Amino acid sequence: MNSKRIMDIEVLRAIAVLGVLFHHLQGSLFADPVPLLEKIHAWAQPWWGVDLFFAISGFVIARGLIPALQGCTTRQEYWQQTRNFWLRRAFRLLPSAWLWLALMLLACVFLNRSGAFGSLYANLQATLAGVLQYANFRFADSFFHYEYGSSFVYWSLSLEEQFYLLFPLLILLCRKHLVWALLALVAVQIFTMRTPLLMAVRTDALALGVLLAMWSAQPGYQRWQPTCLRRPWVGILALIATGLLMSFMATDRFTFANYRLGSIALLSAVLVWIASYNRNYLLPAGHAQRVMAWIGSRSYGIYLVHIPAYQLVRELIFRLQSAGLPSPAGHPILTLVIAFGLIALLSELNYRFIEMPMRNRGAALVKRLGTSPTAVPSSGATSC
Repeated sequence: MNSKRIMDIEVLRAIAVLGVLFHHLQGSLFADPVPLLEKIHAWAQPWWGVDLFFAISGFVIARGLIPALQGCTTRQEYWQQTRNFWLRRAFRLLPSAWLWLALMLLACVFLNRSGAFGSLYANLQATLAGVLQYANFRFADSFFHYEYGSSFVYWSLSLEEQFYLLFPLLILLCRKHLVWALLALVAVQIFTMRTPLLMAVRTDALALGVLLAMWSAQPGYQRWQPTCLRRPWVGILALIATGLLMSFMATDRFTFANYRLGSIALLSAVLVWIASYNRNYLLPAGHAQRVMAWIGSRSYGIYLVHIPAYQLVRELIFRLQSAGLPSPAGHPILTLVIAFGLIALLSELNYRFIEMPMRNRGAALVKRLGTSPTAVPSSGATSC
């Protein structure tokens, strides 16, 4: 895969994870209602950041994997490319995911006087679901029925892992009909009433990201470049307007609820389409872009750590209050500063000491396997 970073994609990753962080403030960081948050959530909810992540993942993965697999001339070479892809994904994602599952479980046992981390039984079940990649099915089953556990955000990670596992097989089975299979997958979901189970296995944004990656390899793709966004502030205004529209669609005030997720998936794909040209349409180069790029590059770690960080701050406040010491309780801004500072620190440590080293180990393993005496020469790089 092309290793050059697309800065607008990093900006979208940052927006996606910041939206998720904001969405989880009420209930995870603030146990008691915060009037301002309730007013905002009545008109705008940014949980669509997850669907934006899905569209990004579909695009980024497919633009390298599909050409690599379609360029294979033998079945053995195809499976070697698939194995390499799976190994890179495993080394990229699983070490951090399993680390934070373990830390949340330990926190539930040893740092849980306030009960912020939930019950031990729920967290044991949630940890098992996260490790075995069925967290999305457990999440759907628990919806308004029982306590999931602290690692509830792992439902989306499990869905992506399932996608990474099955996508090479889908490419093999569908071959030249892959586009039609993906279009059918999107169309069926857009016009289907989403039950909790169907929400937890939604793949329309992923499929749209894949379709976008396939289209980007066609000559007509460049002719559709949104050059009007080159004008100052036009791209930023388009990004803000699209984000606000999706935030409104995510609320109960959006009356076409049956088409909510499909519409959000389509708008997410539109943002990824704009970003895919790598022309800084969404955010011009500068200090703001660099900050967003930093957040985007750490977005996976931020996504993993934000819930345990929120709960740890709640536990700290509880212990300070119990000891009769000054605490941030009753001061939402100070609580936010502490929580976001902790998230920034933990995600940076995770990025430097877990994510990057394990990603490099995965790449080194794939390279060793590729240079073994029995290996078939690779038809292209698939690093992701």
